[in-house]
Order: sequence, then structure tokens, then C-alpha cells
Amino acid sequence: MQLLNGNEVAKTLKANIKLEVEQLKIAGKKVPHLAAILVGVDGASMTYVNAKEKDCREVGFDSTILRFDMSITEEELLKEVEKINNDTNIDGLIVQLPLPKHISEKKVTETISYKKDVDGFHPMNVGLMFKGLPCFLPATPFGIIKLLEHYNIETSGKNCVVIGRSDIVGKPMGALMLQKNCTVTVCHSKTKDLNSFTQKADIVIAALGIPEFLKADMIKEGAVVIDVGITRVDDTTSVKGYVLKGDVKFDEVSQKASWITPVPGGVGPMTRIGLMLNTLEAVKMKTILNPMVDRSIVK
Repeated sequence: MQLLNGNEVAKTLKANIKLEVEQLKIAGKKVPHLAAILVGVDGASMTYVNAKEKDCREVGFDSTILRFDMSITEEELLKEVEKINNDTNIDGLIVQLPLPKHISEKKVTETISYKKDVDGFHPMNVGLMFKGLPCFLPATPFGIIKLLEHYNIETSGKNCVVIGRSDIVGKPMGALMLQKNCTVTVCHSKTKDLNSFTQKADIVIAALGIPEFLKADMIKEGAVVIDVGITRVDDTTSVKGYVLKGDVKFDEVSQKASWITPVPGGVGPMTRIGLMLNTLEAVKMKTILNPMVDRSIVK
């Protein structure tokens, strides 16, 4: 078993991004600027947004975090999004999810300009992605693709099972692995006899949010296993009172897998790299309808 070390790959890619930003500065061009909107004081969301701000600092991006109280109305939040859409100094915008129940995540996602949608959630970007056209790819699937490429994991002709069909990970992950010439099966809560699919898979991507769901008897010897999940599980023996668990029972599965991502330190850092790469691209090509550098994942 070998680790797909997201921390190490992210470090390498950050260095590459930082170099590109320095070259932009030398050429007198614009420095990428990422804005994040955070509503409320959810601990996980605050940690994630702060990590993104730290990433921006490390690679030389400008960054802005706009914090709003839980009481902000949907109309007020949409107006804030429109302000950023119209701010030519800001290149990328993310609205940290989840949002309060009185605010429609769908409306907010669709209000963000697809030209600044560096999370890759806008329907325009989703449609372009499924067509295999240049666009901003969803950050987590994009990061996973970069991780597989870094370690030269063969995908062409391989059987890939994605467990989970969320709009954020499962569905786009299936589409991108299809573009990487995998034969893809997307499994979910209604899938019958899940093991019959995972046991034949060369690559298993678990993205369902159930701690330690994927066990050793569910995969074949030598499979590549990508664990997207991360859940806080109460643990009285831990100083923090909890431990972080992925969707994969690591101790078991790592004994059979050829490659596997750890939790934490696997997919998480690569998600943020996907966001950084999209923001850099937003500066290099101000509109995705203009000719772009070929960012196709098909090799």
C-alpha cells in the first residue's frame, strides 16, 4: 500500500501557483483575488474559510472574507453576491455552504457569475464540464484528478466506482473519470448489492459521508481507494474529544489497496488546490467564453 498524500502534492502545486503569480507581477499583470462569503459561525465552515485565506496568502493571491450574521435575509445576501459580480478587482467568489435554512443555496449558486464561480457549482460551468469543454471544474473532483495525475495512476480502461451522487462531488466525479477513459459506475443509497460493484472496481471513490462505510471485504486486492469523506466522531480518549473519520475504514482497506488517501491529509488539501487553480485561471482568462488555455483533463 502507498499513500496518495494530498498534503505533499498540494505543497508542490502551491509552489507552482506561487511562481505563476510572481510571473504575473513581473509582467505587470493582475494578481488573483479570491473573495469568500461566510454566513454565521459554523465551526467547520470558519475553519475551512480561514484555511483558504491562508492558502491565498501563501501563493500570493489577494483575498477578502465577507462575514455576515445568520439573520441576513436571502435578498440581502443576493445583493452582496451581485456587488462582487460587478467588482472588477475580484476574480473568484465562493459562498461557503451550508447556508441558513431561510436562504436558498440554489438561488445563491445561480446568482454568482459563472465567470467568477471558482467552486464550479454554477449550472453554466456544470454543463460545460459534462460536455468536456473549458470551464471551472468543481474543486473537489478537480483536486482528485490532479492527485491521480501526480502519482501517475492509470485510469484509461479501468473500472471506477463512485459511491455517492451529490452535485458537489459524486456526479461531477463520475463525469470527469469518464473523461479520463474509465468505465464508470455511480452507486448510491438505492443501489442494490453495492459490494458486487465495488469488488470489481480498479478505482473506488467514496463520497457518501458515512464514517468507515467502505470495508476491506468490499474492494478487490490492489484497488486504488479515494476517500472524500471527513466526519467528526466523538472520542473520549482524544484530547479534542473527537477524531476525524473518512468514509473508508482505513486500517482494514489499506491492507488490500495499492494506493489510498489518508484522512485527514488526502482529498481535503487537494480541494483547496482546485479552488486556487480555478482562481488563477479566472485571472488568466477573464471570460470562459473566450479562447482558453486547454484545461481538458483528457490526456
